Amino acid sequence: MRKKPFVPAVLAVLTLSILMLMPMMASRSQSAPQVAPAPAIAQSPAPASTPAASPSPLNASLPNVVLLATGGTIAGTGATSTTTVGYQAATLPVESLISAVPELKNIANITGEQVLQIASENMTVEGLLKIAKRVNELLAQPEVNGIVITHGTDTLEETAYFLNLVTKSEKPVVVVGAMRPATALSADGPLNLYNAVAIAGSPEAIGKGVFVLLNDQISAAREVTKTNTTSLNTFQAHDVGYLGYVQLGKPYFYRLPIRKHTVATPFEVGTLTALPQVDIIYGYGSNRPAMLNAAIADGAKGIVYAGVGNGSISVQLEPAVIAASKKGIIIARSSRTGAGRVVRNGEEKDDENGFIVTDNLTPQKARLLLMLGLTLTSDPQELQEMFDTY
Repeated sequence: MRKKPFVPAVLAVLTLSILMLMPMMASRSQSAPQVAPAPAIAQSPAPASTPAASPSPLNASLPNVVLLATGGTIAGTGATSTTTVGYQAATLPVESLISAVPELKNIANITGEQVLQIASENMTVEGLLKIAKRVNELLAQPEVNGIVITHGTDTLEETAYFLNLVTKSEKPVVVVGAMRPATALSADGPLNLYNAVAIAGSPEAIGKGVFVLLNDQISAAREVTKTNTTSLNTFQAHDVGYLGYVQLGKPYFYRLPIRKHTVATPFEVGTLTALPQVDIIYGYGSNRPAMLNAAIADGAKGIVYAGVGNGSISVQLEPAVIAASKKGIIIARSSRTGAGRVVRNGEEKDDENGFIVTDNLTPQKARLLLMLGLTLTSDPQELQEMFDTY
């Protein structure tokens, strides 16, 4: 019976203790910061002053280089790390190319733009004009020191030579690619890009025209061509060799390109939206005029004939070629051999038939020069002078 008063007493003590603690808990709650749920990123962007939103500060001691990305293998990805053929080109954006080479920040202040995103076999005249116009716009800005263009290797030499003819600045322009996709073992793209930026930011590269850079080798855009389907050493200049090399982020030049280029050419593309149609007809044994006639019927204003040997035209094809020339179609004799000069009046009566010869330009480069030449003149003698000069 004595235990009954004990329970009310315990309850009374507990109640009194709680009443004494409540003011203390309320005081702590008022002094502590209130924690609200984190807002969604879209509703509450980071302040402009935070590092995440602020642009990287420029290093005044480094050159300013703009990277124009167009796709290609250098931006390609494969199913596995050993996939070096059968990969998908032009999948990575320009931001990924830059972030993959953090060492770039040590040699240049680099910014990037995605101009195109294609495999280079799909390059068009419209694409060439878009790249060229953007290059000239950027190089006209005093703060821009040079430009790097990432490009697929299939038509890299064509874009480079086109830019060599139409760029209106002496600042360096470097076209760079890769033979292995970015996901491959020993991918060559990152180092190629690093070396290209090193050239674009180098004062020693000023005034030397447009460059092609792969495999540590610097080539003049006019002279280099792709010679192997898969080799890292595919770009060669058979007639005259490389301009130099890049080692440890520094270009070393051993000679200069002699043919006129960039600011020394008359070609302006600022207002152009198209170019005259020029097609290439390949020379081979027993070739007939069907392809030539089809190209002319399709609207070709000029024909580059990639002839055998010294640009020779077979007796099966020659009458149709002469007839086309007499109708005002410009016939430019080139060679399928890949090296050496096509000699005027050597294998054909060029003067008599109104033909022009393309010097040592490959057929694909001769096509570009003829297209640009036809924007200024259709006179064969004036066009021949262009091939002797550029």
